[in-house]
Amino acid sequence: MLIASPYDPDVHYGKKRTTAWIGYKVHPTETCDDDAPHLITHVETTPAPVVDREALAGVHGALAARGLLHGTHLVDAGYIGADALVASRRDHAVTLFGPVPQDQQWQAKTDEGFTLRDFQLDWERAIATCPAGCASASWTPDHNQGRPVVKIRLSTTDCKACALKPRCTRSARRLLTPRRDEHKALVAARAREAEEAFAVEHHRRAGIKGTISAGVRALHLRRARYIGLAKTHLQHVLTAAAMNFVRLAAWLGGTPLARTRQSAFVRLMAVPAAA
Repeated sequence: MLIASPYDPDVHYGKKRTTAWIGYKVHPTETCDDDAPHLITHVETTPAPVVDREALAGVHGALAARGLLHGTHLVDAGYIGADALVASRRDHAVTLFGPVPQDQQWQAKTDEGFTLRDFQLDWERAIATCPAGCASASWTPDHNQGRPVVKIRLSTTDCKACALKPRCTRSARRLLTPRRDEHKALVAARAREAEEAFAVEHHRRAGIKGTISAGVRALHLRRARYIGLAKTHLQHVLTAAAMNFVRLAAWLGGTPLARTRQSAFVRLMAVPAAA
């Protein structure tokens, strides 16, 4: 990564959707129990270009060391990927609960396209069956970006004569490159996301957005007061500690959790019309 400022060699350029900045990225973790105050249990500070899911290993490791790691971690889509789903379960017995990133292949962007989920993968027999019922011609262990994968090739003869080919591939034959554990994890996560209870449970994660908003507006969370990653992380930790003191005082004083504010227009529309 290139140095973005001569005053602080640790800062780097970052961009998320339409927001761009030079500095760091903060990842707070908080509890969301209904019968207890919502307290920030960990703060991870990373360079700005580090993608969200790469911060999970540090978060889970730190929480586990203090005995604060829960079995389910509610996260945003940026923290979920096939590799993160597997690593969290394998290393810390944690289930990541959140929206799974969408398949970016063209087959997934059409209503009738065949994605990997439409193929039957028999891992024990090393055979894949396509939606038309044809078996794979080869199943070869390989590597992709340094990680083990399986390259599954369908028969060129079967694909050429198949009436479903326009919905399946634009090449001479279909090629699949799944990773066994990650494929199974994605299938399970997408199945869970389709359940009605998913939206209700994941809505609990909205509280962390309020935490970030309060930190930004009341405690200047996005303004680094010091130079360097270590000192900026200390600022983030002290900010989280201050927010925890406020929350504990509110809890002990019987102040209920604030609800999402509604604009004046929304409140006006909710008023029943006069007869």
